[in-house]
Order: sequence, then C-alpha cells, then structure tokens
Amino acid sequence: MESATAKWVFSFLYLAIILLTLFSLHSQIAVKLVIGHHKPRLKRWPDLPLRFRDDGTFKILQVADMHYGTGAATRCRDVLPSEFDFCSDLNTTRFLERLIRSEKPDLIAFTGDNIFGTSTTDAAESLFRAFGPAMDSGLPWAAVLGNHDHESTMNREELMSFISLMDYSVSQTNPSAEDPSHTGKGGRITSIDGFGNYNLRVYGAPGSILANHSVLNLFFLDSGAREVVQGIRTYGWIKESQLHWLRGVSKGYQGQKQDLYRLSEASLSPTPPALGFFHIPIPEIRQLYNQKVIGHFHEAVACSSVNSGVLQTFVSLGDVKAVFWGHDHNNEFCGKLDGIWFCYGGGFGYHAYGRAGWPRRARVILAELGRSEKSWMGVERIGTWKCLDDEKLSKIDEQILWELE
Repeated sequence: MESATAKWVFSFLYLAIILLTLFSLHSQIAVKLVIGHHKPRLKRWPDLPLRFRDDGTFKILQVADMHYGTGAATRCRDVLPSEFDFCSDLNTTRFLERLIRSEKPDLIAFTGDNIFGTSTTDAAESLFRAFGPAMDSGLPWAAVLGNHDHESTMNREELMSFISLMDYSVSQTNPSAEDPSHTGKGGRITSIDGFGNYNLRVYGAPGSILANHSVLNLFFLDSGAREVVQGIRTYGWIKESQLHWLRGVSKGYQGQKQDLYRLSEASLSPTPPALGFFHIPIPEIRQLYNQKVIGHFHEAVACSSVNSGVLQTFVSLGDVKAVFWGHDHNNEFCGKLDGIWFCYGGGFGYHAYGRAGWPRRARVILAELGRSEKSWMGVERIGTWKCLDDEKLSKIDEQILWELE
C-alpha cells in the first residue's frame, strides 16, 4: 500500500515538473515570437497634413531603385575596381542620409525596387534597413513597389501593408473609401488592381487663404511586376481599374474649383496640379529616343507589351503636369509627351546595376506657390533637378516642368 502511494506521489510530482517546464518554455517562446523581447509601441507619425512651407515651397526627394539587400554584406554592382572592396548597401544608406541633410525635403518618394528580393532572406529586415534614414529623419515618406521587392519573404500585399505601418510612412496599401472617387464611407476600396494605389494631398501654406485646401495632389500607382500575355512574359502595367479610380479622384477635385475661385480673385489653376509616381515606364517613353530630352537616354526602355492607355488618361484628366518613375537605372532624363513631362529618377542604389564611374543619383522636385498682395495662393511653378553622389552632391539638369500661365 505504501509502495503504491509513493509511486502515485512520484508520478504526480514528475507530471507537475513536466507541465511547469512546458509552461515556462511556452511563455518564453511566446514573448520572443509576439513582441521580440521588446515592449510593443505605436507607429510614429509625421506632422500631418502635408503642406507647403511658410516660404511657399514644397520639396520632394525621389529615390528610385535602391535595390537594398542586407547591408554591409551586400556588395555593390557596376562600380570602379578601386571602389569595389569598400562598397556595399551602406553606400546607399550614406547617400540617402546626405541627401536628406542637404536637401531637407518635405516628402521622400520611393518609386519601387526598394529592396532586391533575391538578395535577402528577410524582407522585413531589409525594408527596415532600406528605409532607415527616412524613418530616422522623422520626415513623411511614401513608397510604391517595383518588380523586385516581392522576390523574398513577403508578397506584394504584405509588403505594402508592412510599409504603411512603418514609422513616418504615409504610404497606403490601397485607397480609402473616403476618396472623392467613392461614395461609400469607411473601409478600403478592394475592387482595384495592385497594392499601393493612393493619393496624397498637399495643403496650402500656413496662414494662407488656402491653408485648409489641397493645392497639389500626388498620385501613387502600382505598376505591377511581371505578367504573361498570350504566352509571352512581359512587365506589369497600370490596369483599367486603377485608371478608373484615378479619373474619379481627379473629377472630385475638379468639382472643388468653384470653391477655390470664391476664395480669391487671384489667378489659380482650374484644378490643383497633380504629379504621378510609379515604377515601370509606359510604352510611349520609347518615342522620346529621337526627341530632345533633358538628361541621358542610356538604355532601352523596359516596359510592358500592353499599352493600357495611361498617357491618354493623364492627358484627359488635365491636372497631371509631370510623372516620375525608375526601373531603367541608366536612364535619368525628362521628356515631354502631349504636354506632360515624364521623368526617370536615375539609379540610386549601389546594389543595383549602373555604370562604373557614373555617380548614383536622385531627383528633386520643387513646387512653388504664387502670391497675391496678402497671401500665398495656389501652385505657380514646378521644377526639378538631379543630385549626384559625389563630394559636393552636385546639382545638374535643373529645369521647369510646369508654370501657371
């Protein structure tokens, strides 16, 4: 009897020890998996809404094709032999940090291939490293996807959702139902192709009569990655559902123009001017090969075999004054088609292909307000230039893209 009781007590204690050990391990693992040993915190937001400065300017830094890998271990491509041994993703980081300090932009716009998916086994970690300087600056930044971002551990929807939750990001996975193109309330528009279609409004200068009105609109679109058309592989393109949404947004702003006219007798554009941002160029860019451009046309235009009518849509809207993208790293020119300027950003990242001895570069866009006797008014001028990653961050190819007539 005593032997049976002793066995029962021993078995009970043994089972209790196992259960306590399992509970302890579960708690430790759960903490690491759920919050990574750190206290959870809310996303840090920039000062919103986006608006022009007191001096009537709004500056955008376009960063095209960072192709970020894993950091110091990721080697550079297409640099001089004397540079190779000391060149990595960190050169990309330093270039971005220098530009932010030098140009002091009001918004940073990343136009795709932000990370090079095949060069990393952890997309989230690469995103943190790639966008690190933007987050450290505390400035608002926005991003779209290219054709390489998704080639790691996240699909395109996951990538844009993750990007939208990063500190100081104003990116959106897709437009909210409060957009002028939609009559519903709350939620997200789901009947639209891609991930990363959204509109950012930039408001007038503080204290001006247009301080509570959008005077510049920024359209971000997902141009896709790769698709197969009639058995042939081609690059992605902007779909009709996206153009339909864009037309709705633009129409909504055109309906506001009478309100703007009531505010002042000063000359204003019929609708707030707009700029477009995406990754893959449209087919019509090939027409610029034999036309005058500002910058360099160094390689063939890599675009989709499908022409979805993007140019015609932009022309019909009437408010889009210039469009910016990347994708072809050695092209960094601006050319004009049907009254609209189309501009490459130029290759930015050091892990992206480029040209040895040819500095990496970025594009800067500056919008300037007009002024009446008493107040800043609507946008009067939009210009651009490029900055090179050299000792002086040289400024080249400065030009006016649009001016109020």
